[in-house]
Amino acid sequence: MRVAYETMVKEFARVLEKKGFTAQDAQDAAVIFAQNSLAGVYSHGLNRFPRVVSYLEKGEIDPNVRATCEMSSGVMERWDGHRGFGPLNAKRAMDRACEIAKEHGVGLVALGNNNHWMRGGTYGWLAADNGCIGICWSNTMPNMPAWGAKDRKIGNNPLIMAVPRSNGCHALIDCAVSQFSYGKIEDCRLRGVQLPVPGGYDTKGQLTTDPAEIEKTWRVLPMGYWKGSGLSIVLDLIATVLTNGNSVQKIGTFGDEVGLTQIMIAIDPSKFNTTEETDAIVDAIIADVKSSEPVNEQTNVMYPGEPELRNISENKEQGIPVIEEVWQSVLDM
Repeated sequence: MRVAYETMVKEFARVLEKKGFTAQDAQDAAVIFAQNSLAGVYSHGLNRFPRVVSYLEKGEIDPNVRATCEMSSGVMERWDGHRGFGPLNAKRAMDRACEIAKEHGVGLVALGNNNHWMRGGTYGWLAADNGCIGICWSNTMPNMPAWGAKDRKIGNNPLIMAVPRSNGCHALIDCAVSQFSYGKIEDCRLRGVQLPVPGGYDTKGQLTTDPAEIEKTWRVLPMGYWKGSGLSIVLDLIATVLTNGNSVQKIGTFGDEVGLTQIMIAIDPSKFNTTEETDAIVDAIIADVKSSEPVNEQTNVMYPGEPELRNISENKEQGIPVIEEVWQSVLDM
């Protein structure tokens, strides 16, 4: 089943407005959710929407508060999200980082006490649309074992890097530091498919590609084994130091995944290069990568961000694929 992008935005906005959002905030938030599904990141679009609505109903997200700047020093600002709606707070924080970067070359907004931002790639893409290099990350609840451990002490903290191209075909990587995000694992389970490579441990302590087994144990595998584990810890350290906000460990005491800590960095390459020079550099590197000899004739060598661009084109034309029962649950709200 497929649903038109405009229909999805309309239904999301309708529900969010009924849950206490202003009409404008409901529309802006609905666009973020729908664009995630449009790009093929269904785990942080439609599939995540009912969970966010449940948080609203439980009062864990206040739709009427906005992040505020609490401290400023040079090109850095520290913001408090007041546990408001994560995606809109994160968007405003990256907008501000880009504004600072346009003036000074680089801008950093450390956003503490925010809620889940959904798809982190949204904010990297936003920076690139503003002509900036975007770097951002978020911590999470403790949902992954450190390398060599069994119990969950670290987060699968998503890291995003984006490089702009003036034609809008930006290069962007958006990845959890686990082999697969929990959203991706849930998406595979809902679609009844296995993970392409082992993504965690089953109830017998063995590596598995079965998403349902991983959801039983919550033992996801760090990407790059010890490297992903180390990266997770350092991202949490930097974010918590800059915000004086909630660490992964502290978020784990809240019950639900709320009060997260996020970092938004924007860098304006136009301070050194013309737009044409930046495009030429990026285009040459991407062209070289795509000239690689594929493993087989069915394999396409793609640069980061290219699969999402293809999904956007296909889903705009054909409609966004949805899991029927999840879509129906939104219609029934």
